Amino acid sequence: MITSVPRLIARASFLVALTFSASNLYAQIPAGSSARSIPTEVEKGDVRVTQIIAQSEARFKEGEVHLKANERDQAREKFDKAIESVLESGMDVRASQRLQTYYLELVERIYRLEVPQQQPTQRVELARNVQINYSGPTEKSEPQQQEPGFKQQKFEPSPLDELSKLILTPTEETVDPEDVASLEVAKSTINFQFDTHPMIQQFINYYQGRGRSTMETGLRRSGQFLTMARKIFREEGVPEDITWLGQIESAWRNKVISWAGASGLWQFMPGTGQNYGLRQTAWIDERNGFEKATRASARYLKDLYNHFGDWELAMAAYNTGQGNIDRAISRSGSRSFWKIYPYIARETSNYVPNILAAMLIAKNPEKYGFRNIRPDAPMSYDIVQVPSATSLSLIAQATNVSIDYIRMLNPELRRDTTPRGEAYQVRIPAGKANQFVAALKGIPIEKRDAAPNNVQLASYNRAKTNTTAPSAPGLMKIKARSGDTPAKLAERYNVSADEVAKLNQVGVNSELQAGQEVRLPSPAPGSSRRRSGK
Repeated sequence: MITSVPRLIARASFLVALTFSASNLYAQIPAGSSARSIPTEVEKGDVRVTQIIAQSEARFKEGEVHLKANERDQAREKFDKAIESVLESGMDVRASQRLQTYYLELVERIYRLEVPQQQPTQRVELARNVQINYSGPTEKSEPQQQEPGFKQQKFEPSPLDELSKLILTPTEETVDPEDVASLEVAKSTINFQFDTHPMIQQFINYYQGRGRSTMETGLRRSGQFLTMARKIFREEGVPEDITWLGQIESAWRNKVISWAGASGLWQFMPGTGQNYGLRQTAWIDERNGFEKATRASARYLKDLYNHFGDWELAMAAYNTGQGNIDRAISRSGSRSFWKIYPYIARETSNYVPNILAAMLIAKNPEKYGFRNIRPDAPMSYDIVQVPSATSLSLIAQATNVSIDYIRMLNPELRRDTTPRGEAYQVRIPAGKANQFVAALKGIPIEKRDAAPNNVQLASYNRAKTNTTAPSAPGLMKIKARSGDTPAKLAERYNVSADEVAKLNQVGVNSELQAGQEVRLPSPAPGSSRRRSGK
């Protein structure tokens, strides 16, 4: 459970007061009293922290042994287990100063062992962002002699972390009775039943104001995944509109991670992901993928609905856990989300109306002032089976795209090779399956993990690009400046960063060469953003 800063301060103050009171009470107990043998809640908590640290430390020591033996895969698995011992303990890491200190020091120690050449500031940033996929330095700092495929995963902070801190302003909280009445009409467009409440309109107010850019980005990026997600949710018996949970969980980004280690489009914790069949090894983390993670999310939501019989409660439990919602129901004596509202954490009480607000806006964007938002094109790719440990560089060469583009299509891969010891279904650019298979046949299996140069594309003659041809309808061409990336260009021209990346077959944050010709989608009609350089 994520704790807001004010709540964390209050909890810390309460803990100090509780510790002081408990020590005074303990001092007043007669020496011969059996009450001295009854542990206080503080003592119980400290014992639990000691147990968690001991378990985590044992796994860390095992990782050190493997690392000294140059068994890097086994070492990484043990280091991951050390982290998971803390994150999956059931304790709020931030509620215990001792546990939080140990956790941050553990992250630092692991990173020092695996990446000794990194600068201290970069290691501190890793600990601050709680990135638990320890895979080495970034591409720019990667030495030539480094082990192939051993690289740092690039994650972004989860929007859920910001949600936990969100406090609506008085203006946002001001709701006209007519707006609430309008919600009753608007909810008929949603394909499941829920109760309206002024808080839903408050979050609509938030998205119409300071949260506008977040919603605009979500409306664009959702186009990549909604077709797939709606199909999977429908197959699993979950209302299709609940796919908008992805907007709140990840803002439709695969490579986001929360402070607690929840990862991917649907923000699975490691344990929950494993329970729903998402593999997490030294080679892959299927929480960050597309189809499997989406199906796991739908199945988890359906299981929660089967338990509660209510989709609002199911969504709340998706955020805070089934046990917390069960306890809130017991305390409130009601199975209505708005009745248990006072008995759940603020981030969860915000979570459900936030999703409902996103659903209503997505159903009728123009009604709420979101005009001319053009969704990104759906993800498009071919799937081809490759042998054990096939290099992503090789795949990129054989399909005439950048390695960043292959990484983007396969976000579950933790390295720049497919898993060793198994065949793997890899995604490649759409329409290039035959070309890729033909190229792969000409490369010996034992060389497929070495990214050989000059890959010969059998039975394939690549058409030459006519650089003087005018842009296709709906496209424009510009020259990149030094330091430009698709993300920066998208911001400058008010277009989708992902669409820019796809059009140019590079990663969203890949640095472009100065003077390089870059294809951009034409901005949405009516865009007011300046297009002269920022």
